[in-house]
This record gives sequence, structure tokens and C-alpha cells, in this order.
Amino acid sequence: MPATLSFCFLLFALIFTPAPVKGHYQVTSSGQPVVAAPGDDVILQCLVEPQLDMVDMTVEWSRPDAKRRPKGMEYVHLYRDNREVEDMKSSSYHNRTALFAGGLRHGNISLIVTNVTTADEGEYKCFIPKLQGNTKSSIVRLVVAQNSSKTITSETQLDPEAKGQNVLNGETKPSS
Repeated sequence: MPATLSFCFLLFALIFTPAPVKGHYQVTSSGQPVVAAPGDDVILQCLVEPQLDMVDMTVEWSRPDAKRRPKGMEYVHLYRDNREVEDMKSSSYHNRTALFAGGLRHGNISLIVTNVTTADEGEYKCFIPKLQGNTKSSIVRLVVAQNSSKTITSETQLDPEAKGQNVLNGETKPSS
């Protein structure tokens, strides 16, 4: 009888354990602010879960708390048609942002912002317009503090293929 009871419990657990529904994804972030000092490079973590190849998708990073230009949306970073779209990017972010080169294949849409300034402080929104799911965006807050001595980011491994290396704009550099 105990074996039958164990089997019934196992069957019950398998039936009622929530599993991700195929085709339903969500954009997530840690929910914790990223704290940096002026001049630091930061990673604004944003992931698609479960993992999804994002290479052929549009990835938009914007500042929801910033004033919009009159002609339309101004992006912090825009990835569309397998490339970065520079002409729709805010001039203050030119040559300062990147996505992880190999990370897109694994749902990593985290944004690297180099040489942060106090003007960069605020909310950043990562958004996937055509993602199948209920949560297509997430907000990451960046705090730039003069007296901050160390950038605080998440401990999540952002590029599983990099194993001990930093990847930026397609270049692989050894971690220090």
C-alpha cells in the first residue's frame, strides 16, 4: 500500500506543478537598483524567461522618466534587424551602450552603459514589442552616487558561453 500511496502522490505532484507554457515568455530584472560612481561601467540586467533566442527580435531600451523629443521616441539603445540602430538613439548614449554579443541567443537583453554620469541616473525600460507573453518589459533603476566606490550589480551570469570572460560589442576580453 505505501508504494501505491507514493505513486499517487508523485502523480498528483506532476499534474499540479506549474510549468512554463510554451510560447509564453516574460521580461525580468532583479528589481534591485544598480549603484555606480561617475565614470563606472554598469550592466542593467534584463532577461527573457524561459530562455529564448532574441537575435532576430527587436530590443528597445528607453528612459521612461526622461523627456521625449517632439518627433517621437528617443532610445538609449535600439536593436532591430540584427543590428544596433544608431539614428534613433539619444545623442548622450552614442558609443556608450551595448548588448552582450553572445547573450541574445540565451535571452540576455542586459544593457552595458559605459562611463556613467549623474545625468544617467534614473529608470531604464527594457522592452520586447513582439514577445509572446504577458510581461514584455521591465524597469531597472540606476543610481549614480558621487561617494559610491564600487558598482553594485547582480551576481547572475549574463553570458553562459563567456565562462570567465567579458563580452562587449562582439569582442571577448579576459575577466580581471
